[in-house]
Formats: sequence, C-alpha cells, structure tokens
Amino acid sequence: MESKAIEKEARLMKGNEALAEAAIRAKIDAYFGYPITPQSEILEYFSREMPNRGGIVLQAESEVASINMIYGAAGAGARVMTSSSGPGISLMQEGLSYIASAQLPCLVVNVSRGGPGLGTIQPSQGDYLQATKGGGHGDYHVIVLAPASVQEMADFVFDAFRLAEKYRNPAMILTDGALGQMMEKVILPEEGSLPKKTPEWATTGKPKWRERNIITSLFIQPEEMEKINLALQKKYELLKQEVRYEEFQTSDAEVVLVAFGLSARICQKVVELGREKGIRIGLTRPITLYPFPEKIINRLAKKIDFFLVVEMNAGQMLEDVKLSVNGICPVHFKGRMGGMIPSPEEVLEEVEMLLEKHSISHDMEVK
Repeated sequence: MESKAIEKEARLMKGNEALAEAAIRAKIDAYFGYPITPQSEILEYFSREMPNRGGIVLQAESEVASINMIYGAAGAGARVMTSSSGPGISLMQEGLSYIASAQLPCLVVNVSRGGPGLGTIQPSQGDYLQATKGGGHGDYHVIVLAPASVQEMADFVFDAFRLAEKYRNPAMILTDGALGQMMEKVILPEEGSLPKKTPEWATTGKPKWRERNIITSLFIQPEEMEKINLALQKKYELLKQEVRYEEFQTSDAEVVLVAFGLSARICQKVVELGREKGIRIGLTRPITLYPFPEKIINRLAKKIDFFLVVEMNAGQMLEDVKLSVNGICPVHFKGRMGGMIPSPEEVLEEVEMLLEKHSISHDMEVK
C-alpha cells in the first residue's frame, strides 16, 4: 500500500524528462536518436536510466540512421521511439514515409524549434504542416498528438503507443521547446499499464502454420501500390473516430479562439481576461492535430461571430480551421514566429480590435 501511494505522488520534472520516464514505464524496447536542442534531455535521460531498467539506447550517427533503425526494430515487433527537433525531423521524412507504407507502429517526438533552416532553439509551432500533412512523399499521415503541459508530455506517450499499435501506424507527439524545458508537477503513468505482446505480423521467425512475414514499402506494380494506398486511406478514415479536443467556455461565446499546445495554454488566460471585461470569449483546443476535430469547429461556426486562430507560426493550423469552417463565419489569425511567444494581453487586444471592426461592419450593413 505504501509503495502505491508513493508511486502516485507528484514529481517536479522537465517536460523532456517526464516524457522519457513515461516511455520507460511504457516498456519500450529501444530508443534510437541523435542529440539536438531543445530535446537533448530525452536522449540524456534514456542514457542514464535505461541501462538499469531494461531496453536499448543508441545514439545513432544521424537522424537518417535513427529513423531507419526505428523501421527495422518496429518491423521485428519491438516497441520503439525516437525524438528530435525540426531540422532532425525533416531528415527523418523519407524513413517515416517508409514506415507508414509498411504499416508499422512507432513513436516519433518533435520538440519544435523556430525555423526555417537551423533557425533558433526557441519554441515554435512551425512544424504543424510537416507533421499533419505527411512531410515526406506519398499519400500518408501520422497520428499527431499535441500536449499543452508537462503532465500531458508524459500521458500522451501512452496514448500515442496505444493508437500506433491499434492502427499499425507511426504516431507523433508534436510539442515545443518551452514545454520540453519547463518544469511542472507531474503524476507519472503506472509502469506496465500499457500491455505489450509480440504481434503476429512481426518478422520474428516463421512458424510452420503460416507464410513468411514480409515487411516492405516497395511495391513496383502500380496496381499493387494503389491497393496499398487504398488500404491506407481506409485506415485514415477510421482514425477520425479517435479525434480529441477540449472546449473552454464555448457554450455562450461570440468569439472562439482556436489554438493547440503552448498557444492553447496562453489562450486559456485570454479567455479569463476577456470574460473579466465582459467579452463572451471561448477556446477550442485540438489535441489530435491529425485527425483534426473539424466537426466541432464546423458546429461552433454556426453560432459565433468569428474565430481567431492563435499559433506560433505564420498560419499553418489556420488552413485546417478554414476548411472546417467552410465559409460559415470569418476566420482571423494571430501569429508570432521565429521563437516568439504571444502574450495573453496582445491576443486579447487583437480580439478587441476585431470585435470593433465586426461591429462597425455590422452597423454599415444595417444602415
């Protein structure tokens, strides 16, 4: 009884370290990665902890090598993960496309930094399109979860593996340098609560009762390649039942903010400040960025004045919000780039300015 009570006590941890500890508790077999700021603590934590707790840790010679190690280990039925930041994730795109085509489960973590290029080590959300649209070649998607706290950095490791293994598809946790580096209290998932078994499709040897398992992403005949693509599209359609989101005070809102990750956390404060000033403002936070919660956005569009999409980029999720709204109401955007983080006050100022513009426009229409 005493050990269980201790297990559930909150610990003060960095986001990167909480994520790594959660992965160990999820019983991963191996981690392959390469250091890059601001996620290097993940590799460092594994290097310190994994040798005494089972599993393999290997610093590969590059991100290209690490994602292909993931491909091979996942094909053998291992529970595996890697992590990087924007430039490193870019290098992994070919391997991710192979893994998606071969229908293998794995976890990729992107602790995003400002770009393009080598950019800055400061936090950013500029990798949204890369993550949600399939940054490599071909018609594929990865499952994308966006945490907004250190607690979710840990929790979403378990969620990502559950979804990856259920759908035989790579999953990604898309977070940022601020969440990776900040320290908060976290209650870690219980060790061993994620079931593990060797899948029948894995390349672990051939029993007499079945044919050989062959895992590949190479299908030379176009008819066969189209068949694989159709199967993938059917799976992505099924994935829509896994949509996750949060709503904050949207029931009476005239304005709804849409934000994910750290931006959503900032926007919760915007809602609080706006409500104190009598502005009926709410927030919708997509948790699964793919699949995207398009239905809730479309439903809200029918009863509000406008949306304001808040992101730490030039407007990437903005495209998905506009598609979901489908012209029903106006969609505006507030963004910061290059590692800059919007403040609650500047977002609220944008809301007030837009409300004034909409009011003037409405008055002109009435006249």
